[in-house]
This record gives sequence, C-alpha cells and structure tokens, in this order.
Amino acid sequence: MTEDNNMTAPLKVDIRCVAEPDEPQQREICAFMREKYGASDVTLNIINDPSVISGFNIFVGDDNYDWSTLGRIRQLRRSIQALPKENSFDGIISLLKEDIRDFKLDLGYQQVGEVVAVGDSIAIIEGLRETAYGEIVLFDCGLKGMVQDIRTDGTIGIVLFGDATEVLEGSRVVRTGRTAGIPISNRILGRMIDPLGKPIDGKGDIDAKEYFPIERPAPQIIDRQSVNRPLETGILAIDSMFPIGKGQRELIIGDRQTGKTSIAVDTILNQMGKDVVCVYVAISQKASSVAKVVNTLQKAGAMDYTVVVSSPASDAASLQYIAPYAGCAVAEYFMYHGRDALIIYDDLSKHAVAYRTISLLLERAPGREAYPGDVFYLHSRLLERSAQLSDALGGGSMTALPIVETLGGDVSAYIPTNIISITDGQIFLDNELFNAGQRPAVNVGLSVSRVGSSAQAHVMKKSVKTLRLDLAQYREMQVFSQFGSDLDETTTQQLKYGAGLMQLLKQPNKAPLTLAEQVILLICAQRKLFLEVPEKEIPVCSQELLAWFAREQSALCLKIEHGRKYSDELADEIMEAALSWISKQLPDRTHEGSSKEK
Repeated sequence: MTEDNNMTAPLKVDIRCVAEPDEPQQREICAFMREKYGASDVTLNIINDPSVISGFNIFVGDDNYDWSTLGRIRQLRRSIQALPKENSFDGIISLLKEDIRDFKLDLGYQQVGEVVAVGDSIAIIEGLRETAYGEIVLFDCGLKGMVQDIRTDGTIGIVLFGDATEVLEGSRVVRTGRTAGIPISNRILGRMIDPLGKPIDGKGDIDAKEYFPIERPAPQIIDRQSVNRPLETGILAIDSMFPIGKGQRELIIGDRQTGKTSIAVDTILNQMGKDVVCVYVAISQKASSVAKVVNTLQKAGAMDYTVVVSSPASDAASLQYIAPYAGCAVAEYFMYHGRDALIIYDDLSKHAVAYRTISLLLERAPGREAYPGDVFYLHSRLLERSAQLSDALGGGSMTALPIVETLGGDVSAYIPTNIISITDGQIFLDNELFNAGQRPAVNVGLSVSRVGSSAQAHVMKKSVKTLRLDLAQYREMQVFSQFGSDLDETTTQQLKYGAGLMQLLKQPNKAPLTLAEQVILLICAQRKLFLEVPEKEIPVCSQELLAWFAREQSALCLKIEHGRKYSDELADEIMEAALSWISKQLPDRTHEGSSKEK
C-alpha cells in the first residue's frame, strides 16, 4: 500500500484474544498502527480466540504482531537458544541470569498467510507477499513446507514435508526467513538420516552444531583446481580404463538389475582407510533395499566414514525431491572443511520423476515426457556443486557418482541424455553382458571418462597400455568370427587373448582390489601369462595368484602401493614372481615367450 492510499482508506486490524482490550489498550493499538502504516483511520475487529490464552495476537493483512503470552515466551526461548554454549554449569547459569535481566521484548512482528487449498502434499496460500523461492514456511500445526511456486495472482505454491492431513483450509502459515537446510556436525558420520536431517536409525540425536543450507551456488571456476588425484573404486574394469578423479562427476548408467548399486557400494568399501567421507543418497528405493546396503556397509566397517540419506518410496514426492540436495549439503560440509567426500545419488531418474510429480501438481506447463522445462536445471545445479576446491579454500573435494536407470539400454532417453551432458563421463552397464555372466557388466565401447589418465597413478597408467584397444579388437573379431569357420592362427590367438581378458575383468561384489593387485593382474595379462590357462579357470587362477603375492611377495606389493611409479624393472620383477608361481600350478606349460612380452 502507498502512503496516500493508507491516509484515505481505513486500516482494518484483527485482534484475536480471550479478553477484549480495554479502551486505553485500544487507543495504544490504534496509535501504533497509525504510526506504523501511516493510516488516519484504524478499525479494530475483535475476534474471540481461546488458543491465544492471554494477551493479543494482532493481524494487519498478512502482517502479524504476536503480543500474546505465548509469543513473549517464544521470544525469550529464541533469546536463550542464541546464547553461546558454555562447557561449565556455572557459566550457563551466569549467562541465563544476564540474558533474562537484559531481555527486551520486540514487536513480535512476522508475516502470515492463509491456506486456501491443499491436497497431494501441495498447499496453496494467500499472503506472505515478501517470501522468497525456496524459503521454508511453518504451518500452525507444526508442519514445514518449502516455497516452490510464486504466482502472478498473489498466491504461493508450497510443497509439504510430511503428512498433509493436518493442514486444513484456513490454516495459518508464517515465514521462517530461512532456506531449506539440515543440522550437521562431524557426529553425523555413521548415521542414517532423512532429507530433513532427522536421524532414522534409532541412535539418538546427532548433536548438530551448524545449520547447512541444502542449496547453495556451485563453486566458481576461480575457486576450483584441476582434477588430478585418483579416487580408486577397487574395480579393475573401471580403475584401469575409466579412471575417476577426486572432484569428478561420473555417471553410472544401465538397465534395472545390472549392478549399478553394487559398483557404488564397492566404491564406498574401497575408501576404507583413505580419509574419504562417503554419502549414500537413496531416492525412492525400497526400505528393504536401503537396509541391505546399510547392513553391507556395517559388516565391512564402512559405516564409520559413511552417511546414509534415505527417502524411501513411501515418502512424499517433496521429500524425495530434496533428498539429493540434503545429501549434497552433507558432502559439501566436509568438502569445505578441507576433506575429500564421495557422494552417490541412487538414483536421479527417480528424482526426476518426483520433481515431475510436484511440478504437475503445481500446474506447471509440462514439456517432453511431461517433465517441466527446468528439469535440466534440476540436476545441473546439483551436480555442478561437485568440485576439487583450490588450496586457498582448503583443497577439499566432492566426487559425485550419480546413478541413472535406462529402459532397454536406451541412453538416448530424455533424462539419461540430460545427465550425460552434465557429467564428466559415464560407466555403461550392458544388459547382455550381465546376462552372459560378465560382472561387472561394463560396456567398454559406450563407457568413457573425460578426465582420463590425469586421474591415474603413474604405475596404473603405464600398466594399462593397450588394454582398452585389445578389448575393442576382440569384440570386433568376435562378431566377424561368427560368420566363418576357418580362422588363421593369429586371429585365433587374438580371440583367445581377448576372451581371457574378459574373464580377468570379472570381479565378485564386495571384493575391491588394491592398486597393487590391479597392477599385478594388468601386467601379467598383457604379457600373456594367462594365455595357457583354461578360459573358465582364469578368475580362480587370478585370485589364487593375488593371494600368493599377498602372502609371499608382500614387500613387492608394498613397493607398488606406496611407490606408485612404473618401471620396466618393476614389471619384470612382477612377471618373474608370477612365473615362479604359475610354473608350480601348470608345470607342463612353458611361459618363456610370455616373459619376453612387453
């Protein structure tokens, strides 16, 4: 309202109370309103409201002045909560006495709105003219919601966090002045929380010291540095050909039940002892599936450095929508404290479906596949927050492994193509390879890491050599060999070598390999050590070889693990040790030619 309109139109003031204000009180209220709003005429509307108990709750449009006894108590409580924390009991008592002595009442001003429609976890309210997009609002029943739609007609769309049955038409809503965030501290490690930061593992409070916003701008280019430190998954097929660096965003994509979550869990297990904080975000998963993952992490001791953020399929779409942002806030907290963090979003295709549900309920215009027009921004603003921070900001990092489910291996669908264009590469899990028994079912042709060998240890980079090219040639020869029966000796040997590599890349779940173990297998494979081993026996033979190295050649393993530098002398030493072992396993075979391969 402009000042001229205030001077001409009477100002309506609603006073909710149990006992009506007397004439002196009414005069004081009118004088305050005239001064506050510049109105020449004030009309008081007295409303009997037993919930006020005592005092007055005054409303001017969507402005509220809570002068009730409960409002004063809330002010005092906020004042006490804002006190600095003291370790000693005497210090706390001293601060309380000082705060109560110096406590001064404020005007109790806040903006309020009124619910005009509610349904499907969406509330439409009138009022709150100054509210911002993404701000948290509080309903009089205690339920929280987030502003998601600010309309030209003055109404606001709110997504509700919880049971919407308690929100009724006519319910009051107040601003909190804060965007969505979660309470967090170092004690959150090893815990399972919901998207609002509440513990759901039955282990008590987290005792959070900070309130971290779930949405914040991504680090600017000047705040980042290049990705050049490896984050090893422990999976030979990935670490050798599609290396992941700290601060990278690598997509895991494939059909349902092709081992996407298994790769993510193995990556978490492989971070043990490497000072990496892991965050696993389960979006619209079955509660039993999440419990299975947590149980796996607990048995391996990985929950000590892991946080699980779970929003199961039974949750409202609004909670599933904010779940990955809440998980990202947890990982960011550690990144900005100078630590390395790994976050897994399982999975973002279900996250997009939750956002589509919210958008359709808010009556936004649907686009391709009924997704709203800003669905790309939905994931780009999330994944862009992953980074390797500069040394000036502590040098922390956040590595993201988003998971996306495809249908029939179609990577050209809307959501997969969006996320592929945002991330720094993808690991594509092939349904045919999975059904053929290749685990993990990584498709070498469709998988890529745009960081490349810059995120590999020197010893790994040099040990890989032509592995990916050899596999590509094998797949090509395999196709052509189906059309002919007469193959020359060179082609036969190449097919046998390629089949052996595929067998070598088979790896059971929950058994990540160390850097030394991967280097040993790569060097032995490319020097044709396994060429004389029957194809089906290669996985067992390789595991026995690694067990022998760990038992009998521990010094050599430590040299690889800690030195991380490749040399021909090191490769020869590995090969000599491997030949001594395999000669005992296959005494009738000769491997003199193998030892000369480089």
